[in-house]
Amino acid sequence: VNVSGTIKEGYNVSLVTRDVQKQLDTSGLPESVSLEFSGENETIMETMVTMIQMILLAIAFIYMIMVAQFQSLLSPFIVMFTIPLAFTGGFLGLLITGQELSIVAMLGFLVLCGVVVNNGIVFIDYANQLKEQGYATCEAIIETGRTRLRPILMTALTTILAMTTMALGIGTGSDMMQGMAIVTIGGLTYSTVLTLFVVPIMIEVTSRRKDRKKAKAEPAHE
Repeated sequence: VNVSGTIKEGYNVSLVTRDVQKQLDTSGLPESVSLEFSGENETIMETMVTMIQMILLAIAFIYMIMVAQFQSLLSPFIVMFTIPLAFTGGFLGLLITGQELSIVAMLGFLVLCGVVVNNGIVFIDYANQLKEQGYATCEAIIETGRTRLRPILMTALTTILAMTTMALGIGTGSDMMQGMAIVTIGGLTYSTVLTLFVVPIMIEVTSRRKDRKKAKAEPAHE
């Protein structure tokens, strides 16, 4: 038996389907009866799964590219810490604005994967250059913060300001892409602020272990 229906304007297909599913689960249907949701909701669910797979694949590609560039497994690993920060900011943006997690919003998370790592790359690359010049880890971090603060903020602000009109829904058809803009702005703002704290901390923690290993290896070598 096929039961079809349309969703009233202003309601979300996935949320309505979830509510209907809850009602059907408590309706006491016979064991011989099974239910399956199809149509628009099925398409949305398949698309969401595909988007998640694309995001995971993007993260894997980003990590491999950074490993090839840095010639190290550790530095890219530190940069990857900015992605969870960006995703947290994206979800907070949706929560504050009252937007729902849609396919368009998922596109915003995909965009964030490639954008937010830039700040971490800029910070770590310059810190590594200073350490090669003889700077201590703490001195390199402080100097990097002073030198690279303005470029990092400028890079983030240009993207945030460019997305502002879309996030506000100004212009014909802009409300369709509003979710992506909100996720991008929220994720970029949150990750940019915390990157200036989290990345230096991770550099300091990982450098301590290296310094300890060097300190142990030097007496043994002598």
